[in-house]
Amino acid sequence: MTIVLAGQPNAGKSTIFNLIAGVKAATANFPGTTVKYSVSHVKIGQDVCDCIDLPGTYSLQALDLAEVEARDYLLTKKPDVVVNVIDASLLCRSLEFTLELLELELPMVVCLNMMDEAVRKGYRIDVKRLEALLGVPVVTAVARTGEGIRQLFVTAIWVARSKRKPKPPRYHRDVETAIEAIVGVIQGECRNRLDLPERFVAIKLLERDPQITERVKEVAPKCLPLVERVRAGLERHEGRPSDEIIRAERHAMASDIFEKAVKVEHPKVDMRQQVDRLLTHRYFGYVFLALIIYGIFYFVFRVGGALEGPLLAAFDDLNQWLQASLHLNGIWQALTEGLIQGIAGGFGIVLPYLIPFLLAMSALEDIGYLPRAAFLMDAFFHRLGLHGKAIIPFVLGYGCNVPAVMATRILEEERDRITATILSTLVPCSARNAIVFGLVAYYLGPWAAVSIYVLNIVVIAAVGKGLSRFFPTTSPGLILEIPQYRWPSLRVLLLKLWLRLREFITIAWPLLIAGSVVLSFIQFYRLDKILNDVFSPLTAALGLPAVVGVTLVFGILRKELSLIMLVQALGTTNVPDVLSAQQIFVFTVFVVFYFPCVSTFAAMVREIGLRWSLFGALLTVVIATILGVTIRLLWPLLAF
Repeated sequence: MTIVLAGQPNAGKSTIFNLIAGVKAATANFPGTTVKYSVSHVKIGQDVCDCIDLPGTYSLQALDLAEVEARDYLLTKKPDVVVNVIDASLLCRSLEFTLELLELELPMVVCLNMMDEAVRKGYRIDVKRLEALLGVPVVTAVARTGEGIRQLFVTAIWVARSKRKPKPPRYHRDVETAIEAIVGVIQGECRNRLDLPERFVAIKLLERDPQITERVKEVAPKCLPLVERVRAGLERHEGRPSDEIIRAERHAMASDIFEKAVKVEHPKVDMRQQVDRLLTHRYFGYVFLALIIYGIFYFVFRVGGALEGPLLAAFDDLNQWLQASLHLNGIWQALTEGLIQGIAGGFGIVLPYLIPFLLAMSALEDIGYLPRAAFLMDAFFHRLGLHGKAIIPFVLGYGCNVPAVMATRILEEERDRITATILSTLVPCSARNAIVFGLVAYYLGPWAAVSIYVLNIVVIAAVGKGLSRFFPTTSPGLILEIPQYRWPSLRVLLLKLWLRLREFITIAWPLLIAGSVVLSFIQFYRLDKILNDVFSPLTAALGLPAVVGVTLVFGILRKELSLIMLVQALGTTNVPDVLSAQQIFVFTVFVVFYFPCVSTFAAMVREIGLRWSLFGALLTVVIATILGVTIRLLWPLLAF
């Protein structure tokens, strides 16, 4: 049995999904694309179901790729039941998408999520009346606290078993006449070839839906001239385009349902409006943004710094004890040391910084601050000549550059996608953040680490400005939905932390351990000298020891490897004994900016092609080298 969560962005679908999926959730790509959706096997009572969280979409009239794939999934996969998740505090607007879903004639349940927000706004929703008006079961919920979630899925199972299909909404007489006329035209040709409700196809043809029109053109091209005549007749009678007529009908019907099912009373006054005025203020908003970012860095540094030293010391003691107890020598001693150092790198260097960073980012996301930060930074991106939506890939980039690159698909123009992809690879991902915190912040202090992030912003701005001159165009405005502030659920935060941490534990960490063992093997047979000699011109220009060269090779696989391999190549966990403050800073800056990891490069090739991907990758190497050499020469002027 397949249960699909569908709804508009910020309605709480992912929160509901995380509550029932927990640690069993996985991500998958839509066939043939890099657009992801979440899926999990969940047990509800005695039933084991596939629960799928589709990307948020405002309409089945899809625009960007994520919306197209979500719409196509509903049209082609025919799930057993659709759970339409609605933000109850935005009920009137949300009902327009609900009416579209009803036209699909799939078994459906409506979930009125965020009922606490609706009550705060003064909405008194008559659930039974709403059920009668929509013709489908309606369940109230507060996903943040888990209230109503069990009842929601019990109802969804019942609807799926009963195969109860809703009746599509009926519009006014002229529109219904046009719909019936188109149904009469297409039913003979398309009944068995489109596998879609004929009424739904007729409505989409009136809306000039390009995907549905193309499908009808493929299976029954003779129908389209007749459809066009019906559409033209409706437009002459109404005096406006047919797609506007359909949208106006849904809007009027949604407003009518809202008025019949909801009583609006005086809203409850709270402090959130006042807080929002400060956090999004045209001047003070940037001050608070800087303070929040600094607070995150301070939190991550304090937690990671307190754990890194003791953990690494414990693994050093473990290594010495094993060597003494097992009496290892030769290649076995080298491989054992590499294995322990790989495990220690994950425990002692990466996880102490990665866990608090991911936790802080998840908290900001659930609170609702990230869209406000995007709003504040919109003007900055417009100065780079980028579409306002480019903010989204950049925010994702601080977690991982791979989804950041894939998220550039939401940008309509090719030049925007190319520019945003190249710039998003310069954003320090969580792996590079671990290097900054584990090396610079730990040994040189937090202000040295902050300076790297400031430098990163300056470089992104300069490169973006240069690319915008190379790709001159007019940058469109930003339309961004700002959700209400909500107190995050600790359980949901921990689940999201695990889901994001799982990739490191299952993919990156084994790679770190394997890379550490391989490096031990290479060092034992002195093969590392060959790699170091190859990279010696670069390391010499940067003022780094020759032994650092091999770490740059492994860093292309995973950025964390650069730090783990550095400790192993230097032969000590106390880096300042071997590297000066200047060398620590130059090494970190170079690793932060140079060639993106293999996974990111593969995503770049998929999105913008090999030519532009190679250009972007080589550009990062050039930038990293210039910055490293410049910092080396100007180091006497810096005071860390």
